[in-house]
Amino acid sequence: MTILYVLIAAILLIGVAFAFRSVGKAATGNAPFFRDMPTGVAYGYVLAATLIVLSIWYFFKPLDIDGVPQAGVLFFRWAVIGFAIFAAAAFVFRLIFRHVGTEGSKKLFRSMPLTAAFGIMIIIIYAIFAVFAGFIAPYGQEEVLGAANVVPGGNPALGGNPDYPLGTDQIGRDILSRLIFGAQNTVGIAFVTTCLAFFIGGSLGFLAATLGGWLDQLLSRTVDALMAIPALIFALLLITIATAWAGSSSWLVTIYMIFIIAIIDSTRVFRLSRAVGLNIVVMDYIEAAKLRGEGLGYLVFREMLPNAYAPLLAEFGLRFCFVFLTIASLSFLGVGIQPPLADWGTMVRDLSPFINYAQFAPYAAATPLLAAGAIALLTVAVNFVVDWMLHKSSGLKE
Repeated sequence: MTILYVLIAAILLIGVAFAFRSVGKAATGNAPFFRDMPTGVAYGYVLAATLIVLSIWYFFKPLDIDGVPQAGVLFFRWAVIGFAIFAAAAFVFRLIFRHVGTEGSKKLFRSMPLTAAFGIMIIIIYAIFAVFAGFIAPYGQEEVLGAANVVPGGNPALGGNPDYPLGTDQIGRDILSRLIFGAQNTVGIAFVTTCLAFFIGGSLGFLAATLGGWLDQLLSRTVDALMAIPALIFALLLITIATAWAGSSSWLVTIYMIFIIAIIDSTRVFRLSRAVGLNIVVMDYIEAAKLRGEGLGYLVFREMLPNAYAPLLAEFGLRFCFVFLTIASLSFLGVGIQPPLADWGTMVRDLSPFINYAQFAPYAAATPLLAAGAIALLTVAVNFVVDWMLHKSSGLKE
């Protein structure tokens, strides 16, 4: 029946789209905007207006119907309010730094879209929490407190506690503190892993592009073989083998994970750096440097790397997102960052049973969404910045 209702609604919207275009033509004297408007565009306008109206109606629905909490309405309100707050904060952030800072930074912020400003703001906030987690977090990441399963919100009537505004987990650890330390562990380890992957993949890619021959063929075919295996499954297999062979203490597993993910992701960096390097190595200034007798290190780091800066920097942002999500996925599966270290992937797994309480305790059901939201927010922010960097490096004008 649901499919039937959706089909009926789609057909009705098509009729409304035809009517919208006809009324627009009549009201504007057959103006070009409505006269040349395709049916698909008219349908898009009608669909967007319908979704806006439905969203407003859903936003103002009561949170409680006959004593049953409406978790969907509550989460939707949180999403809309959060979006509005973040959009306003990004606008103020961009406005401030258009007038504060160096001339170069002020010019950069003046040409920056709001999405990029939002991304930079979120990255700075995460970096502050990651660096100063020990000072910001009210409790330790492994500190077991006196109360377990405290509901977020801090309202004692709903099962909360003002001392733990985001609640506690099943064994009594403060979720807010673990979220903050999760930024330090998950994001910090992802950044180190991405840097290592770029050092390995970038160095070998430029080396293959510069020297060519049998070395290029050997590295390229090895990379092709590694890229043929799904990254997550390959990482899971290698970490399992490493823990069985060399020990499974928490710090050893973390070290294994860093090197294994760095090697797997370096294959993608190798392909990009080799492709960029092959375009650079045939340039006249490279030939001039060779004629001057410059060594391999000079060619790679002084001639090729500065000219490959823009695509590699954009790829760094994308690789960081993939590494970050891979670490969270491995932690969710139990083979990533190990306890007692706080990690967002592990938190999603450990707190997932709270989703079962969505029908009668929406605040408790929101608990696993906190870590998942932290992962999603950083991923979106980094992608916004990467999109802006790609646009700037392409030379296109707004």
